[in-house]
Amino acid sequence: MSQRPVDRESPDRLYTVTGGRTLGDEDPFDLVSLIVSERDPAAGMQSEHVRILRNCQSPMAVVEISASLELPVSVVKVLLRDLLDAGSITVRHPSPHPVMARLPDRETLKQVLVGLQNL
Repeated sequence: MSQRPVDRESPDRLYTVTGGRTLGDEDPFDLVSLIVSERDPAAGMQSEHVRILRNCQSPMAVVEISASLELPVSVVKVLLRDLLDAGSITVRHPSPHPVMARLPDRETLKQVLVGLQNL
């Protein structure tokens, strides 16, 4: 199995990109959270922040941003938190699938199963 670019990334560089920070328990993102830029990059911004803002002109999932930047998701989440705190992005969490919200209750499903078995 060949190494992906992320696997070959220097831990020192990843530490530098995040400033040694982690999100800990305050992680507002999951892999499928959609990120949308709310403003254009500003002069002097960290290059990774600039790339995120440019990539997220239309909604983009956290995992897609990670792949695009070739950085681990954990590092991308720290960068996204910076942008969220600055008001540069918004986060859209996917809503439950509408079909899942309309499933019958468990008892009804049991009755249907018993009915089918009696056929």
